[in-house]
Amino acid sequence: MDVSQTIETEEDLLTCLHIKIYHPHQASQAFYCLLPLGIRKKHSADDPLRFGRDAQACAFTLADPRVSRKQLALHAYRTPQSTDTFFTLHNLSQKGRLSVNGSVLGYLERMDLPDKALIRFGEYEMLIIRESGEAKGTFEVELEVLVVPPSRETGMCVPTMTPIMDTSSCVMNGFPALTHGPSETDETLMSHS
Repeated sequence: MDVSQTIETEEDLLTCLHIKIYHPHQASQAFYCLLPLGIRKKHSADDPLRFGRDAQACAFTLADPRVSRKQLALHAYRTPQSTDTFFTLHNLSQKGRLSVNGSVLGYLERMDLPDKALIRFGEYEMLIIRESGEAKGTFEVELEVLVVPPSRETGMCVPTMTPIMDTSSCVMNGFPALTHGPSETDETLMSHS
């Protein structure tokens, strides 16, 4: 095999992670002042891509004392059946919960990322979209700040209220409506006279 065929060149299409981030208080706080927003940054595929507040340990630093020193890591990998680069996400926070498309990950738990994933930790939401490429040694990361939560765009909103037991009543325009028909009850809730 010719050496020129084994060396990655600039013409190789790099996999790119488009990471769109949101925090409800981002307008009044400088959470993203240390992030390279709006530019594509190359990253070595054999080095985990870490997010957290520790600038020494993380490639992308969030200036927020509520974020863990090391919050999460993205690890690149390849499979024998594909030329694409894929990613797993590891939760590195011992105290904070992290979810991927609604599935909660505990400390040091990991999950393969789909091509489009909604990541949540604390009050942060990150939408990660993988654009496939063929280069093996590096990939690119592009960060963007969203003005609305990505969960609203993707339809993955988390209910803000706890579920309430169905009482067979309807509410229309803020007022209870009268309904006719069967009402279900739990046998254990019925009183015996």
